[in-house]
Amino acid sequence: MISADLTNKRVLVTGGASGIGLATAVLFAKSGAQVVINDLPGNPELPAQVERLCSEGLSVFAEPADMSSEADIPSMVASAISQMNGLDYLINNAGTPATKAPIPADALEKQTTEFWEKILTVNLLGAFRCTTAAIKALKESRGAIVNTASIAGIVGAGSSTAYSASKAALINMTAEHARAFGPDVRVNAIAPGLVQSNWECSFDDQGATANSIPLRRSGQPEDYAEAMLFLCAGAAYITGQTIVVDGGLTLGR
Repeated sequence: MISADLTNKRVLVTGGASGIGLATAVLFAKSGAQVVINDLPGNPELPAQVERLCSEGLSVFAEPADMSSEADIPSMVASAISQMNGLDYLINNAGTPATKAPIPADALEKQTTEFWEKILTVNLLGAFRCTTAAIKALKESRGAIVNTASIAGIVGAGSSTAYSASKAALINMTAEHARAFGPDVRVNAIAPGLVQSNWECSFDDQGATANSIPLRRSGQPEDYAEAMLFLCAGAAYITGQTIVVDGGLTLGR
């Protein structure tokens, strides 16, 4: 695991009460940063995790907001910036598959307009709205943004066509924002492969798939958090890139 001294750095992690988001919040906080964790209002894991991390002496705060709500996001980001007196890193991690089991691409009847709208609103517009609300503070600090995309946005075959499309669009937006906000703000993304976490959508063949990839295991949330840390605390000459973090899964596709 790489390390960095993030003393006096300020971080906002969306979708941070579990999985990749929580691992990222923990790693950044243990590196010395102040961290605001966002997750859905009413999610008991948000206050529970913040209380746990604060009891360990880490500087962590909770900011609940629904990433599908256009009204929630600007006030959540503004409150986070106010609490920390600025912002250095924005981790746009919140996302949803909007299904508990993968939906085949030809199952069009299950991918309704409402289904598409839910996924695009959270996975794409949520990141866009957070970036819009945070960009002034990030420019002032000459900070960085990291978006959580997915290998589904590159090779498809995710939980649904809508999910894959949302992540492909997020990858494109990452590049567009890197052009738009340079040289003040670097913008990158990671594309996770298999994740060993309590993700809403479960894949029956995950164990077999993990055994078939070069590193012979699913990714742990900490594997992805480490890539986030690299793209924020290091990677000074990297922007507009999507870093595939998948144990080699896509090498055979």
